[in-house]
Amino acid sequence: MNELNRPQGAPGWITLAVVLLLALLCIGVVFYYQEQNESLVVYCAHDSIFSEKILKEFEQETGIHVEPRFDTEATKSLGLTNLIIREEKYPQCDVFWNNQTLGTADLKARGLLESYQGAGYERIPEQFKDPEGCWTGFAARLRVYITNTDQLAAKPAAIEEVLAGPLNEVAIAKPLYGTTLTHFTVLCDAWGLDRLKAWFAAQQKRGIQVTSGNSQVKNLVAGGACRLGYTDTDDYFVAVDEQQPVAAIPITVEDKVILIPNSVAIIKGTHKRKQAEKLVDYLLSEKVELELAKSQSRQIPLGPVDWEQVPPDVKQYQSEIKNAYPLTNLVKPREQTLAWLKSEYLK
Repeated sequence: MNELNRPQGAPGWITLAVVLLLALLCIGVVFYYQEQNESLVVYCAHDSIFSEKILKEFEQETGIHVEPRFDTEATKSLGLTNLIIREEKYPQCDVFWNNQTLGTADLKARGLLESYQGAGYERIPEQFKDPEGCWTGFAARLRVYITNTDQLAAKPAAIEEVLAGPLNEVAIAKPLYGTTLTHFTVLCDAWGLDRLKAWFAAQQKRGIQVTSGNSQVKNLVAGGACRLGYTDTDDYFVAVDEQQPVAAIPITVEDKVILIPNSVAIIKGTHKRKQAEKLVDYLLSEKVELELAKSQSRQIPLGPVDWEQVPPDVKQYQSEIKNAYPLTNLVKPREQTLAWLKSEYLK
């Protein structure tokens, strides 16, 4: 071609196209590198003494590095749930391992979770997971009455007699947080908010001790300062292992037990979706449920497991799994309960 007839801008456009192509290639490489090598950020409300070991085992088996963030005993689960809500526009968390389900269900209602129905989801019974796959429950605790057996027999009639009188030797955790919030939400669902308010006001008027958390309830009962308390099986078993004079029986509402699973969910907007899915399936596996059942917290497996491997302390609750109060549709009662409790405690 005659030089005079060559399009004058052609070499510049070609150079620009090559530069843009290289830039896009570099961006793709950077994103791939970040996806493969950045830590998987996990917000975890389950006790670090148990959960950290499991997350380390996941790292060793998969090569995926996990960066956990834990919460305090007093604000456990609610603190991390609120943090995820505050970070909605710029999510910092990839996977949320909650120690209960209702806060996780609230995140789903806000549109902050992604659906995933993998192998782990499939092995968990319907009543313990979101129908759309936005969260899945596993490894549960029971709400129980804990008694000091030197002072009170762990029998329904004896407990009812104590609850009918002065309550200065009965303890309960502040219901604004944790599994006591779940307990109150169940009561709100079963009774209505007005009856729940009246019941708790009467409990306080009769002298019930409201403590900072379930572990403090356990300490008061195990130490003899209280005869009776409302707590969970994991804290109860701590006292058992300490050889304290304690016993426990399940709390029932409408003839149903309050079985509170852990839950796991993928946060909307994660850039590490594949790694997040691997962790979700890992936590929902038989291996992890058995490990949590054998741990000091004695979590109750929800999916199919070899029950011969489950300790007798946990195996005794196997029959309660089918008698659990349904927790999958309690977002509205939780909102009502939480709004009331915040007005009481966060004035």
